Amino acid sequence: MVSGWSQQVLAGIITINQILTAGIAILAFSLFLYALSFNLRDRVARSFAIILLCVVVVFTAEALESASESAEFIDLMLRLEWLGIIFLPAAYLHFSDALLVTTGRPSRGRRRWAVRLMYLLASIFLLLLAFGDLLGPLKADAQPVPHLQRTLWTEIFTGCYVATMAWAWVNFGRAYRRTLTRSGRRRMAYLLAGATAPALGSFPYLLYGSGLAARHPFLFWGGALVSNVLVGGLIIIMAYAVAFFGVSWPDRVVRSRLFKWILRGPVTASVALGVMTIVRRVGEYFGVVYSGAVPTAMVATVLLMEHTITLVAPLWERLIFFGRDRTDLALLQNLEDRLITQGDLRQFLEAVLAAVRDHLQSSSAFVAALDDGELSLVVAAGNAPLPQDTNLAEALQIVNQNGNGNSEQETYLWGDYWLFPLTQPAESEEGAPILLGLLGVARHEGQELVRDQRQALTMLIRRASQALRDRRLQRRVFRSLEDLRPQVDMFQRLRAVGRYDSKTSLLQETLPPEADIANWVRDALTHYWGGPKLTQNPLLQLQVVQEALQQQDGNLANALRSILRAAVDTIRPQGERRFTGEWILYNILEMKFIEGRKVREVASRLAMSEADLYRKQRVAIEEVAHAILAMERQAASRANGKEVDPG
Repeated sequence: MVSGWSQQVLAGIITINQILTAGIAILAFSLFLYALSFNLRDRVARSFAIILLCVVVVFTAEALESASESAEFIDLMLRLEWLGIIFLPAAYLHFSDALLVTTGRPSRGRRRWAVRLMYLLASIFLLLLAFGDLLGPLKADAQPVPHLQRTLWTEIFTGCYVATMAWAWVNFGRAYRRTLTRSGRRRMAYLLAGATAPALGSFPYLLYGSGLAARHPFLFWGGALVSNVLVGGLIIIMAYAVAFFGVSWPDRVVRSRLFKWILRGPVTASVALGVMTIVRRVGEYFGVVYSGAVPTAMVATVLLMEHTITLVAPLWERLIFFGRDRTDLALLQNLEDRLITQGDLRQFLEAVLAAVRDHLQSSSAFVAALDDGELSLVVAAGNAPLPQDTNLAEALQIVNQNGNGNSEQETYLWGDYWLFPLTQPAESEEGAPILLGLLGVARHEGQELVRDQRQALTMLIRRASQALRDRRLQRRVFRSLEDLRPQVDMFQRLRAVGRYDSKTSLLQETLPPEADIANWVRDALTHYWGGPKLTQNPLLQLQVVQEALQQQDGNLANALRSILRAAVDTIRPQGERRFTGEWILYNILEMKFIEGRKVREVASRLAMSEADLYRKQRVAIEEVAHAILAMERQAASRANGKEVDPG
């Protein structure tokens, strides 16, 4: 009776171990994809991705081997498992070197060559594995599980494994001591704790302890259960610490994104796999080899997990990740959820125009918004809607000449249209209402507005005015955010580089990424001769533009224009201007932006298609951005009393 009960308990522990082994493989693969998706540019993240890939190979092969009864397949999986084990020490040394570089201790060549030699040595062990020298034959009838026998080369590899891991841990300790900030040391401690999991949990200890495991199966499987739980948890901790390397996102964003990734990926997949395995084993216990309950349970588990995560995610984000900033961040999230997009505005105004046309029995109507002194068509509706290229300046001139549109009760005539001002109340008691735009309604010849129509129209005009008022307010918010974004990006980058190397990284000049510079250059060139994309461009904050400001009598637009002109001239070839291949980038910039010619005209003059013109234009803008970045570095160096080579 006791023996039977013990066998059932042991079988349960083995089943849980199989589920955990597969779960660790899923978890490692998911975190590997996370590293590839978000911070692969960082050296620490790249080397960590190699460690995860080794773990994926080890635990995937182990999970497949444990579910098979074929001796040939088990032998293949056990040898495939060693593919990950062989490269794990080199990956750890690579990871430790990347940590030291990140904390301000770059390699003088010795560590770099040591890492390369370890990868070369791992390749040699891989060849030994392929030729059957690294490991002996399979003991298929061994207890508690089948395993491979060791050889002399196995002993040599084990010595290299232990020595390399010890060397890597020495480097880990050096990196920890070089980290000075409290948050950096805390995350480095998480990383060191998590780093023990792949190193200790991947090695096949049955090579040396098969006899003890055979005599004490409960001890072996209990130890394996504890080991798998620790490996899964510590890998998550290690991934959490590595997630902060190479990204400039706020800490709450890193935590939230990683947490969602883990819940929606490995946790959901592992729970579904566990439920499916348990349902199948229960069916086998009652004599049913396979039933429809297995896929049904798996699908139901996935749906329930995804539904639960979606419902609970906003709550744990606020409670766990927002901290003291909970009120401000909740306000921003609320703003995002209730933001009026252009599509929302058009949809609402189309409904207003439909009601207006219905009350006035009009064939068409439109709403135009007033921006920077010019009217722009927002939405038009009806059987004969107002064309997009209609000259609305005439309509604005009529309103301005006949009362300035200060009252929503005023009505103006413009051809076959009534014009109704859309206004907002004055900012002061003495001031006049502010004109936001115009509502235009097509009228029949001789048609007059009756009292009921006027009352309904007044309410609809107020609705349209409210929409344009919200639109104008949001545009102000967006402009403020655009002005703030470069400074916020700079702050986040400085905060990111100071997490682990505050002594040197914060003393270096940090410039915006070249990709951002290129986007700003494109916007500025688009409005080269005037416009908000020039006068409100983030490039105005650059040191080189501030220096040019003195030469342009304090005119910011002229200062930026002069820097753009100088940057464009840097890609101008020597000699007289020609229309040959070497001049093509300069000619595109000169003709399209400086001279203001149309795309079709420029493409025809340069004998290329418009698609090719846009490709070349992107390259030319990137060259201008590179030149401005070099000019900014020189300006920053001059401000610090240093001179640098402009290249």
